[in-house]
Amino acid sequence: MSISSLKGLLSSYSPISEYSPDLEKEYQLPLQHDSSDVESSSGQSKSSLSEKKESRFFDGRTVSDAIIGLSDGMTVPFALTAGLSALGDTKVVVFGGLAELIAGAISMGLGGYLGAKSEEQSYHATYKETETETMTNPSSTSDTIADIFAPYDLPPHLVSELTTHLSTSPMLPSFLMNFHHTMPEPSGSRAFVCALTIALGYFIGGFVPLVPYFFVGPTEAFVALRWSIATMVVALFVFGYGKTCFVSGWKGKRNVRGGMVGGVQMVLVGGIAAGSAMGLVKGFQMLATNS
Repeated sequence: MSISSLKGLLSSYSPISEYSPDLEKEYQLPLQHDSSDVESSSGQSKSSLSEKKESRFFDGRTVSDAIIGLSDGMTVPFALTAGLSALGDTKVVVFGGLAELIAGAISMGLGGYLGAKSEEQSYHATYKETETETMTNPSSTSDTIADIFAPYDLPPHLVSELTTHLSTSPMLPSFLMNFHHTMPEPSGSRAFVCALTIALGYFIGGFVPLVPYFFVGPTEAFVALRWSIATMVVALFVFGYGKTCFVSGWKGKRNVRGGMVGGVQMVLVGGIAAGSAMGLVKGFQMLATNS
């Protein structure tokens, strides 16, 4: 394995370089190939690039934020509306549910925004410390670079060449942030996207149990509660199933079984939360009546 090929491998994970003449010479097509082979090879490379772009369409962090918002939105507002249904007043349930949805979505969104901002500040602070370390303590930096390549069982002379090259590279701090601190640089819009995703997920997930209350009379909260429970059981199961299969996969008996277990777990969590809230409201109502 040559140093040029290793630099090409590293460049796919860190912003060391996106273009290398050595790599171009190493991977370019032989001249004796005819034009049809060249065109077919270029077509295959374009299709592989498009497949890679499509496979990276969903950002893992955005999906995680959506799951957090939907998970909380499907349990907390559902528990509140179920508890308020014990009062028997549909307007109280609707107004209380909407107030909780708006306040909860704002709170969750702000929490996500502040969390993403803290992550961004932590990255920049660590980057500055790393940059200072590379300038003031080059021997320790060289040892760190060698430790990064140690698990890959590379020849000592190759590790020495890589260490020498990276020690003088202006992209050394970025390399250490990616491979030593394992902290990818957050995008500038990360905080806003995180806040919006979590807030929308919470609001959408929490609005589902409120829908039946818009189609009943002012004193038919218990009727709407039955429909709300049925709706939420289906929604919680679908959400738990989809969340599990999105991570593990959709095909195969094992993945299907895992999705079923995830769906049942979500139904149990939502049921326990709703039952606890409803029991507490009934208990408070009994105490108020007796007093």
